[in-house]
Amino acid sequence: MADRNTGMLGLIAAQQEVGHYQELLWEGKLVDYLDMVKRNPGIARNAYQRLFDLVESYGFDEYTEYKKTIRRYKFFTDPFDDGADAIYGIDVHLMKLVRVLHAAALGYGPEKRVLLLHGPVGSAKSTIARLFKKGLEAYSRTNDGALYTYAWKTEDGEVPCPMHEDPLRLLPDAVRPAVLAEIGEGKYPLRLEGDLCPVCRFMWRQAMRDCDGDFVRMQEQIIVRRMVLSEKDRVGIGTFQPKDEKNQDSTELTGDINYRLIAEYGSDSDPRAFNFDGEFNVANRGIIEFVEVLKLDVAFLYDLLGASQEHKVKPKKFAQTHIDEVILGHTNEPEFMRLQNNEYMEALRDRTIKVDVPYITKPSHEARIYAKDFNRRKVAAHIAPHTVEMAALWAVLTRLEVPSNHKLTLIQKAKLYDSRHVPGFTEDHVKELRKTAKREGLSGISPRFIQDKISNALVRDPDIKCLNPFMVLNELESGLSHHSLISNEDDRERYREMLGDVKAEYENLVKNEVQKAIAADEGALARLSGNYIDNLRAYVLKERVKNTFTGQAEEPNERLMRSIEEKIDIPDSRKDDFRRELMNYIAALSLDGKKFDFTKNERLHRALELKLFEDSKDSIKLTSLVSQSMDAETQKKIDIVQTRLIEQHGYCDVCSRDVLQYVASIFARGDAQAED
Repeated sequence: MADRNTGMLGLIAAQQEVGHYQELLWEGKLVDYLDMVKRNPGIARNAYQRLFDLVESYGFDEYTEYKKTIRRYKFFTDPFDDGADAIYGIDVHLMKLVRVLHAAALGYGPEKRVLLLHGPVGSAKSTIARLFKKGLEAYSRTNDGALYTYAWKTEDGEVPCPMHEDPLRLLPDAVRPAVLAEIGEGKYPLRLEGDLCPVCRFMWRQAMRDCDGDFVRMQEQIIVRRMVLSEKDRVGIGTFQPKDEKNQDSTELTGDINYRLIAEYGSDSDPRAFNFDGEFNVANRGIIEFVEVLKLDVAFLYDLLGASQEHKVKPKKFAQTHIDEVILGHTNEPEFMRLQNNEYMEALRDRTIKVDVPYITKPSHEARIYAKDFNRRKVAAHIAPHTVEMAALWAVLTRLEVPSNHKLTLIQKAKLYDSRHVPGFTEDHVKELRKTAKREGLSGISPRFIQDKISNALVRDPDIKCLNPFMVLNELESGLSHHSLISNEDDRERYREMLGDVKAEYENLVKNEVQKAIAADEGALARLSGNYIDNLRAYVLKERVKNTFTGQAEEPNERLMRSIEEKIDIPDSRKDDFRRELMNYIAALSLDGKKFDFTKNERLHRALELKLFEDSKDSIKLTSLVSQSMDAETQKKIDIVQTRLIEQHGYCDVCSRDVLQYVASIFARGDAQAED
């Protein structure tokens, strides 16, 4: 027989947590449980309190955006499944959702409502619900999230509580106040609401008769045990999804009679002949998710009203039964609008807290969704830089409202939302843009469409070595023709025009990147910077500059200074102001004992790069790539630029060559137009 500590068995044994497994199987008496609750009242938390504590347990980061402090709860980065369900770009809306949970945990009212996640298709509503369910499962396995239920000892074996109720419910009404006072309060006031489920009421009465009304003796017939929430095992987590009305009735929510057991127990009103296995029953102590909740038949909505407001459900043949669970639904825009317009649904509207879950309106956060998705799949082809970013930018553009300020383009608006600098606009402008855009993020292209088209582009050519932005953008354009959710031809045409804007944006981006790669000689940049600063100082101080070659004192080189300043759009009328400001900045650094570093001045650094590129491009002869004919010296310089693109910008051999040829064709067109 193989040694337990070697080979595959050894590997399995090393991964086991036998001690933790035994903790999850803990069993004891009711008195043991009461002692535990006295030491830690948090064990007896209700469902909302447990869910809020779960989210808080992972902590949060705070950052300031548009002069507003925002919390980014780490729970929503999906710490359970390697980030597979991580949510980006809607921190404000998630923060509002957590506030609702907090208020519900404190018993301020939201615990008597249906939490309704509202937003367009593919906006992460189901992902939020899935995270809550995964989180509760994991939390119930920890010491902080431990919770307990009980079973009855009988001559025929054990009878578990079918609704996994808290053992505190077993306390007679008369003794509850005294016991709760003895336990005291923890983080939350300890409340004991509701009665036992029908099965446990039956068992409790029978046990009390057997013990002549002595509760102390009766509790010997009770086994308290640790419970672990599990959607697969239908313990504490339920999911309900609308189906064909002919094949679905309300018993799927509240349970149904077990006709096989009626003969054994003699009556269909005996609780032992009833299956308390409806979704409301199994979700007790945890959470129930209603998928597309507003598509439910009216009969189901009546059950929902009582479950939310009174925390009670009505099983067939039995009295109302208390439940303790978070009721979470989600719906799309058309169903929600139908609810708003239906005067007969006022009761449901009044018992609903709507939390918007819109599309992302920040391109960089949208790109993280696609990058995460395709990084996890480990695709064979290399994805060229900016491929995902350009697809994300287009998706965001389709969701934004056209700005009323004619000086602001839609792409500039997307950049502002992404906290990028746009000349002439401040944070106050962004706040105003957000305020005036009432329905931004509630329409447009879904992330699923983008993911599908990136997938199509990856498999279209089996020999593809590298996926570039144009392949994806072309796939998106062809997909627009048969997009099932676009019924308005004007919208379809507008989205096509946006693709053109994105291609122009990509063209500018790669031009700048190639320019940086060509002008990446730090030594040459430093020399050019030193030359510019020497002439600048002489100009401002009205001095002459020593020519290092001839040794003669000369006037400052106005042509050199203007050739650099023009690269960052400094007009001739503003050159004196710009030069004085820069000189004052350099002087202030010198007084502090610091040396001026041109790389720390973004505008000057960019101007120097563009100047060096202009001086270098003729010697490199980039346009010769278009004709495929170049001498060995030019090829060597091109190889250096290509290596810089690979090492500094993430290109591969294929896409670095492609992008150089593409930029070369742009310059070739520009040269041809200049000659005309």
